[in-house]
Amino acid sequence: MGSKFLKVTGILMIIFGSIALIIAIMALLGLGVLEAIGAPMGLLWASGIIALLGAVAEFVSGIIGVVNWNKPNKANTCIGWGIAVAAMCVISNIFTLIGYPENFNVFSLLTGLVIPVLYLIGAFKNKKLG
Repeated sequence: MGSKFLKVTGILMIIFGSIALIIAIMALLGLGVLEAIGAPMGLLWASGIIALLGAVAEFVSGIIGVVNWNKPNKANTCIGWGIAVAAMCVISNIFTLIGYPENFNVFSLLTGLVIPVLYLIGAFKNKKLG
């Protein structure tokens, strides 16, 4: 019963969300140092906050997926969180494209969307079971 696919991708999102959370916190701490030496910070702070929010969303959605993998009535919650994580990935890449176009990489965008898209597939499979 339920979509084990959602459970597996939820676990992956917990793992990668944890890693992203640590990296985002370190990046925000590093931005404080850059600000102290007078670097222009507006877009960097916005990007750092988006990265932090994306990491939290990925971690939370992973937990929600693992907890609800066998509950088709909770599939819409998982779908909403999966869409939020995918949207944060796209927004983060848009910030990179706007502020640092030389660092933008389509491959990075695609790899950032792989797990959220797989998570969404699992959530939709789970929804069909209901």
